[in-house]
Amino acid sequence: MENDNQKLQRTMTSRHITMMALGGAIGAGLFKGSSAAIDMAGPSVIIAYLLGGIILLFVMQGLAEMAVRNSDARTFRDLVQSILGKYPAYFLDWIYWKMWVLNIAAESVVAAIFLQYWLPDYPIWILALSVSILVTAINLLSVKVFAETEYWLALIKITVIVVFIIAGLALLLVTLGNHTAVGFSNLTDHGGFLPNGPTGLITAMLVVIYSYGGTEIIGITLAETKNPEKVVPKAVRSTLVRIISFYLLPFLIIVSLIPWNEVNGVPESPFVMVFKMIGIPGADHIMNAVVLLAIISSMNSGLYGSSRVLYTQAVDGRIPRIFAHLSKKKVPVYAILMCTLALYMGVIISLFAGSKTFDFLMGSLGYTVLFIWLIIAVAHLKSRKKNPERTSVYVVKWFPYTTWAAIIALSAILIGIIFTTSIIVTGITLAIYIFITLTYIYKGRFHEDEAK
Repeated sequence: MENDNQKLQRTMTSRHITMMALGGAIGAGLFKGSSAAIDMAGPSVIIAYLLGGIILLFVMQGLAEMAVRNSDARTFRDLVQSILGKYPAYFLDWIYWKMWVLNIAAESVVAAIFLQYWLPDYPIWILALSVSILVTAINLLSVKVFAETEYWLALIKITVIVVFIIAGLALLLVTLGNHTAVGFSNLTDHGGFLPNGPTGLITAMLVVIYSYGGTEIIGITLAETKNPEKVVPKAVRSTLVRIISFYLLPFLIIVSLIPWNEVNGVPESPFVMVFKMIGIPGADHIMNAVVLLAIISSMNSGLYGSSRVLYTQAVDGRIPRIFAHLSKKKVPVYAILMCTLALYMGVIISLFAGSKTFDFLMGSLGYTVLFIWLIIAVAHLKSRKKNPERTSVYVVKWFPYTTWAAIIALSAILIGIIFTTSIIVTGITLAIYIFITLTYIYKGRFHEDEAK
C-alpha cells in the first residue's frame, strides 16, 4: 500500500484533464495520420471519423460512469479488475502501457519529420532524439507544471484548428478578389465519394481508431484529479464534443479543398497544404510549428499515461518497487525514465526505417486502441450487474443499448481490419499479446509456488 510520501498528489483540475485528453487524441493521428486515412478512404473518410466519434462517445460514457462508481480507482486496472477479473485487468494495463510507449516512439519520429521542414540537412534520428529529451524533461517536473504545460500546448493547437476551420470554410464558400470559392466538387470527383469502395472505408477505420486513441487517458488521471467523481464526467462530455468537432470539420475542409488522391503524395501535413492555399506570408511555417507543438503535446500525455501505469503496478508489488519511487516533486521519476526508453528505441528504429517508422507502428497501435475500448465497454456492460443501484452522480442514458452498439461496432471493425491489414503488423501485435498473456500465467504460477 502507499504511504503519504508515496502518494501521487491530486493537483489536476477539470481543465487540465480535458486538455490532456485533447492533447492525447489530437496529435500525429490527426496531423500526419490524416494523410494515410484519406489515401485509404478518399472523401468517405468523413464517414469513418463520424462513426469512430460515435463509438468513442459510447465507450467514454461508460468509462465515466465506472470512474464515478469507483472514486478510489487510480487507473484502468482498478476499474476493471473487480468487474472482469484479474487477467482482463492485467491485459488492459499492459496493452495500454504498450500503446503509449509505442505511440510516443512513433510520434517522436513524426515530430522529427515536421522539424525537417526547416532543417532538411539533419537526419530524422537526431531530430527525434532532441524532441525526446525535451519531453522527458517536462515530465520530470512536478505534476502541476506538467499539467500546465500540457494545457497551454493543447490550447495553442485547438486555437489554430479553429482558425484553420474558419479559413478553410472561407476558401470553400467565399469568392473574394482573385479567389473563386472552391465548393464541394472534390467530394465526388476523382473516383467518387467512395473511390476505394467499402474496403477502403474499413481499412481507414484502423487509422481512425488510432487517431481517437488517447482520449481514454482520463482513466489514468484518477489518482491525481481533484473530486474525480464530478470532474471526470464533465471532462468526458466537453472532450468528446471538441474531439469530434476538431476531426470532422478539418477533414471535410481538407478533402473538399484538395483532391483526395493528391494528399498523401507530399511529406508535409494536409494542414500545412491548406494554409499555403490561404496565401498569408509564412502561414505554412506557422502551421508547421503548431503541428509540431501538437505532436509534442501528444507525446507529453503519452509519457504521463505510460509512467502512471508502471507506477501503480509497482505500488501493488507487481513489478520492482523502484518504479513506485516519487521524487521531491511527487512524480514517479524511475517509471518516467523507464518509459522514455521507448522514445529512444523509436530513435534507433528511425536510424534504419526513417520516416516509415510511423506507418509501421501505427497499425499495431490501432489494434491496441480497439482492444482497450472493447474491454472498457464490456466492463461497463457488466458493471451494472455487479452494482445495479443508480445512486451515482453520473449515469449513462440509453444503457445498455449504447454500450452494446459500441461492442458490436468495434467487433465488426476488428474483423474487417484483420482481413485488410498487413499480415506482418497483425502477427507482431498478436505476438505482443501472447507475450503479455504468458507473463500473466508465469506470474500466477510463480506466486503459487511461493505460497507452497
